Amino acid sequence: MQQTIGIDIAKDTLDAYRLGDGHRLNVDNNREGHRLLLKWIGKCQKILIVFEATGPYHRELELALGGRDVPFVKVNPKQARRFAQATGRLAKTDRVDAAMLARMGAALELQAQTPRPKSFHDLRELLAARRALIKDRAAAKIRRSVATLPLLKRQLEDRLALIDKDVKRIDTELARMAALDPDLSRRVAILQTIPGVGEVTAVTLTIDMPELGELEGKQAASLAGLAPVSQQSGRWQGKERIQGGRAALRQALYFPAIVAARFNVDLKLIYDRLTAAGKQKKVALVAIMRRLIVMANALIRDNRPWAPNHT
Repeated sequence: MQQTIGIDIAKDTLDAYRLGDGHRLNVDNNREGHRLLLKWIGKCQKILIVFEATGPYHRELELALGGRDVPFVKVNPKQARRFAQATGRLAKTDRVDAAMLARMGAALELQAQTPRPKSFHDLRELLAARRALIKDRAAAKIRRSVATLPLLKRQLEDRLALIDKDVKRIDTELARMAALDPDLSRRVAILQTIPGVGEVTAVTLTIDMPELGELEGKQAASLAGLAPVSQQSGRWQGKERIQGGRAALRQALYFPAIVAARFNVDLKLIYDRLTAAGKQKKVALVAIMRRLIVMANALIRDNRPWAPNHT
């Protein structure tokens, strides 16, 4: 029997619940707390730790568990909440959530994830900072377009110049750190052979979907939220729509898909065929995004660069 432990992660504390015997533990969310937690977990061979992805609050815990080879799985907070609602548990406290996560891991027979090195988390932090800067730049451009006072216009111009400089610094650091990891560098090099995929996009795909190369094509598309979801009940048949998945990954694929639809010969044929058949341009573009992620998964799996399809 597998022992399942749920951990609710807060900024300052960790609440743990062991499903087998109902024992609980509350420790600080710091190195000393992680040490006490690992000691409490013990050396049980068949064990699974379940916790929600909570951004920076779970990072050090994940590294501590991975460093001790303790099997763990991160779950989507929305999925965890839906599981709690499905079981009729509407209360939400740290202790309740810890027990719910343990039950979720056991009921759904969740599988342990592959631990990632510290460099992977550092790259993910850089990507998060880059996305924040891109949002700031878009907001500053909007404010500049409506500003009328010379002072405000100068300040916004200075702000945009600073943002552009910070983005370039982050891009340089992303490339430097990616080059230090042989496996990551190999993946990035393969992805860059795809027309329309630049270095930053290649790094983004590798970090946002580390599972690339380990999935089936449909699984990769579904994980990215690019697989159409059927809507059907009895004789009623609704339209298929994409939903769920990793939004940041779709955003990273959007502009490469636009480039691919124009300059990648194989994908341009698909795009033109879909639009000629009456499909909306955005629907055709989503199809290109789906092809890109499936292609990226296949290339990394086969450890080969992209080559045009002449058939």
